[in-house]
Amino acid sequence: MREIDLEVFGPTGDCAAIRVVGEIDVFTAPRLREYVLDLVAKGVVHVVVDLSGVEFLDSTGLGVLVGALKRLRTQEGSLALVMGTDRIVRVFTITGLTAVFPIHDTVPDAIAADAHWVRAVERGGESVEEWCRRHGLA
Repeated sequence: MREIDLEVFGPTGDCAAIRVVGEIDVFTAPRLREYVLDLVAKGVVHVVVDLSGVEFLDSTGLGVLVGALKRLRTQEGSLALVMGTDRIVRVFTITGLTAVFPIHDTVPDAIAADAHWVRAVERGGESVEEWCRRHGLA
């Protein structure tokens, strides 16, 4: 059985980040979907998903991410992705999804690129860098 580790950071206001490590496939993608749905149920509508620790991503995983983006957009939200490996970037490039998702190199870059995220973090009295460092995302 393939493994996936998921960790949520936040929520900070209506924003949260999810770190994913391992493989996102037909067996593990439902866990990622559950995490996103749980965040939405808690009022989170701006999500950054850190895929830099993902070794493999199949069409089921892509479907979960596209579904999450659609759900968040219906609530005036957003979903940004962080990718650290060329293999995962290539999957998004080949499928044309680089035109659909905001893609960043680091979590601080993804948060800093979203004015809503920046306001939420600053309301807590921190800079984006401080928030990311505190959560081990820098």
